[in-house]
Amino acid sequence: MNLRISSLFERLRSSLFFVPMFAVILAAVLGVAGLAVDRRVDATLADLPLGFTSTVESARTVLGVIAGATISFAGIAFSVSLLIIQLASSQYSPRVVHTLFRDPFNKRVMALVVGTFTYCVVVLRSVRSALDPGGDPVIPNISVAIAVVLGIATILAIVAFINHSAHSMDVSEILERIRRETTEQIRAEWTPTKPGADTDREIPPQSAEPTTVIRAHRSGWIQQIDRAAILDCLPDGTTARVETHAGRYAIEHSRLIGISPPIDATDLTSVLRAAFDIGQTRTMQQDVTYGLRQLVDVSVKALSPGINDPTTAQDAIFHTAAVLSELLRHDPPPAVTFDRSRRLVMAQQPSHRELVQLAYDEPRRAAATHPSVCLYLLATLDSLIETLKAAGLERRTTELNRQARLVAEGCGQSTPLDDDIQSVNDAYAQKFKRRDS
Repeated sequence: MNLRISSLFERLRSSLFFVPMFAVILAAVLGVAGLAVDRRVDATLADLPLGFTSTVESARTVLGVIAGATISFAGIAFSVSLLIIQLASSQYSPRVVHTLFRDPFNKRVMALVVGTFTYCVVVLRSVRSALDPGGDPVIPNISVAIAVVLGIATILAIVAFINHSAHSMDVSEILERIRRETTEQIRAEWTPTKPGADTDREIPPQSAEPTTVIRAHRSGWIQQIDRAAILDCLPDGTTARVETHAGRYAIEHSRLIGISPPIDATDLTSVLRAAFDIGQTRTMQQDVTYGLRQLVDVSVKALSPGINDPTTAQDAIFHTAAVLSELLRHDPPPAVTFDRSRRLVMAQQPSHRELVQLAYDEPRRAAATHPSVCLYLLATLDSLIETLKAAGLERRTTELNRQARLVAEGCGQSTPLDDDIQSVNDAYAQKFKRRDS
């Protein structure tokens, strides 16, 4: 149940529909409540403060103008949002669209706009003159006054939306949002590493004995895995080996779990499959490496011949190093979990060495012909090594030193100018060879 609630909450956070829909319902209720208050007010009540009293004609005009203006802007707002998403996808990476969908400010502006329109429509249909069918005239002064306030708030929201949209395309804003979300997820899912306990956790090898295999019932991204649910339904004395992890793509009928010794899983298959939340898109719910993947994609895309933007690559590389620093100073959830005589093994958890490779393999290959970007890579690697040493995690610097060597060698083989090659080699010698001596 917790897995389903978490999955639903994630979909709502990424939805551009839910918040505006809720605002429409709330605005309709507010409109009906405002009309009820107006009906209780004496028709001969003195003028309201700030000149909010209306005639039938002025009430219809004001409500109609506000409703027409807000619904027109709603179309513009959605168009601008989709344009920003398209530009970010083509300029930086399709993966960064994930963070733009979750932007709460845009959702609130859209909610205010469509809510104001709905409120005006609800109130407008109740305005009635003495000549209209239905008897006595209806001039909801208080409701019209509320509509004016909402209209002014919408105008201010339009200005704020334009300002926010302009800044949201700043690559530093996008990268910082990814870094912040990823860091929060790392701290929530992983545990800080204690100094001295800086080795990767060993995963037990697969047993040679026969196993009962639970296979995926459909294709999609593994978004979450409910470990507790798997352990709860295992018979005593069995071991379940999960052959995938959050962030992997499951192909229909591929292996999800191997259970040994073999059991009759006829009644357990559906329960075990339900422990895997499989969706159409990759998310960051249990997949802390997804943020790293997004940042790497931005740097590689910036170094592609079609974009050729080394400065954006530099920005992405430094944000990548910030996320990698958090990952290297934390440990993933235990690879082996026990519950009495039952055991759960997570066989596919990424190691710290694989995380470093994910962060640097593709950028250093793409940067081989960009000596300035190679210098940025060496600078971040040097900073990471110093950070890990200060935290007492020197054993995790081995792959970082290897990546630094590959950066220098790759630039030497791909850059035609000797002076450019020499600048990279000098930086490597100054930062890394001096440390080894």
